[in-house]
This record gives sequence, C-alpha cells and structure tokens, in this order.
Amino acid sequence: MIVDLRKDSITFAKWFGINLSSENNYQLWIPEGFAHGFLAISETAEISYKTTTYWERESEITIMWNEADIGIKWPLSENYIKNAIISKKDLEGISLSNYQNINFAK
Repeated sequence: MIVDLRKDSITFAKWFGINLSSENNYQLWIPEGFAHGFLAISETAEISYKTTTYWERESEITIMWNEADIGIKWPLSENYIKNAIISKKDLEGISLSNYQNINFAK
C-alpha cells in the first residue's frame, strides 16, 4: 500500500494497494513523497527495500495505519484486525492532520 503525502499534490492522501507475493513476483516502486505500509497475510514474509539515499531515523514519520482521513481498505476481516500483531511504531503513528502541520525544511 502506498499513500501520496505530497502536500501540494492533487492526489494528496489518496492510496493504492497491490498484492505482492512469491507467486506473482511483483515489485512496487514507491516515489519520493509517498508513504508505504504492508500487511503480511502469510505465516512468513520477506521484505526488501531499495532506497534513493541512506535511511535516517530522524527523517522517518509514521502515519496511523488506520487513519480515517485516508481510508485504506485493508484486506482483513474485523476479527482478523482484532487479533493482528501491530508494531509499537505503527500503534503510535500520527494523524493525517498532524502530518499536515509539520513544516519540512527544504
């Protein structure tokens, strides 16, 4: 799943999701200015990232995985969501409105 977080974009807060699997061998390129998230629906998952620059923890922002203003339709039943293992980082994500109030230095 990816979400456009470019504040001046006409597609700001719009999302797109795709199933990536060892069967379909798809890959997903995520442009700069987009957030990404994933949901493992199997017992195991292998994730590989390639980046355009070095990762910096202080530059990372986490938006709430269930942000109502984005409205991601995760492929889950309500029962699955109640029992899902969600990382501490994802549980502490910020709202879209808080994200919009961040002033990014150029």
